[in-house]
Amino acid sequence: MDGHWAVAAAAGHVEAGESVFEAAVREAAEELGIAIDPRDLVPRAVLHRTSAPHGPEDERVDFFFECRRWDGEPRRLEADRSADLRWFDLTALPEPVVPHELRVLAGLRGGHLPLVATHGFTD
Repeated sequence: MDGHWAVAAAAGHVEAGESVFEAAVREAAEELGIAIDPRDLVPRAVLHRTSAPHGPEDERVDFFFECRRWDGEPRRLEADRSADLRWFDLTALPEPVVPHELRVLAGLRGGHLPLVATHGFTD
């Protein structure tokens, strides 16, 4: 979302034959230039989200991982797809944040993040 801060410095799609852990490791290498051991990825949340016009391409399932150890210095390798890369404390987030990601960050900050959540549905 242009003009918004994203929590996910590395994000993308799972490729054929790839687990979500393998995808996270690959995306971190491709987008941030860092190497992550999949054993260092801690699942924090799964977010099933939808957005208008609610077609098949608007339905997503996002996996959020915590990672506190990696090799290399994170840097933007896809500068055409992001404007900046910074660290923020959960109590001092920039504005605006991508809405569905803000839902996850607010849950982490408040200590009430469900393992599986939804965003954009009427329920």
